[in-house]
Amino acid sequence: MFPDLKPTEIFAAAHRIRDVVRRTPLRLSLGLSERAKRDVYLKLECTQTTGSFKLRGAFNTVATLPPDVRARGIVASSAGNHGLGVAWSANHFHAPATIFVPRTAPRVKRDGIAALGATVNADEPHYDAAMARAIAFAREHNATFIHPCTGDALIAGQGTVAVEILEELPDLATLVTPVGGGGLLGGSGLLLRHVSPNVRIVGAQSVNTAAMARSLAAQSLVSIPSEPTLADGLAGDVDDLALDIGRHTLDDIVTVAESTIATAIALLARDESLTVEGAGAVGVAAILEGHAHEWPGPVAIIVSGGNIDRDRFDAIVAG
Repeated sequence: MFPDLKPTEIFAAAHRIRDVVRRTPLRLSLGLSERAKRDVYLKLECTQTTGSFKLRGAFNTVATLPPDVRARGIVASSAGNHGLGVAWSANHFHAPATIFVPRTAPRVKRDGIAALGATVNADEPHYDAAMARAIAFAREHNATFIHPCTGDALIAGQGTVAVEILEELPDLATLVTPVGGGGLLGGSGLLLRHVSPNVRIVGAQSVNTAAMARSLAAQSLVSIPSEPTLADGLAGDVDDLALDIGRHTLDDIVTVAESTIATAIALLARDESLTVEGAGAVGVAAILEGHAHEWPGPVAIIVSGGNIDRDRFDAIVAG
């Protein structure tokens, strides 16, 4: 079940997307390095064109669809960032797109999707319901559903984050990545397991989005309740494929408190001049909770996105 992707497919994706997807900075954080007592680098996907890494997999997927398939329409379900990536990619190829997001999706994400020309449906109460509605809609309209976390082309695109990290930090010892549905973990983890197998891979989640952590602990799928969370990009259950990705790639997974995520968002704003959403801050939150002493250095943390409603961000920073 684990994706049968070769590193060559991830490198091909990197070549395919290089002229449209921003190569984001890998920045040494002096403050976090001092806290962790080892070098800590931040991979700033929060500065990506659509505000998150999700553009990588979305664009690689849409780019590899035949033109006649694109013309029939593209459908996605998303907590917001995947929808932005799909909408941007569909707009690039002049293809119609319909994105289903939960009612709780941040306004900045919903408005961004609509601004890119996609139709937004926010009728469903939570992420899993939005996905079910999107799959049914795609089937009814003979359109292509792009899963937010699975599909070889999507996972290969997400893996280009790790390609860039390794190019700039070849002695990488620990990669810390947010974990939601497993797409970013799948692409980055698969690449590292093939080309840098000694790198320690650590997943990070909030306590309210810990579907992967709970499922790994139980060694079977565990459904989690839909609870309010700053890490909305990590919300929802995992499926069998995601759990298999977790089993094959993760050396460890940590869960962090919602309050620590807020502290991490404020710290990144104050010390790094960054606007980071909750899902993007979980790796830094793990350092604040003392997990870094278990990680060999140098450490790279994927700061996966920066799409957070301004009023919420301002309130957290003012804190």
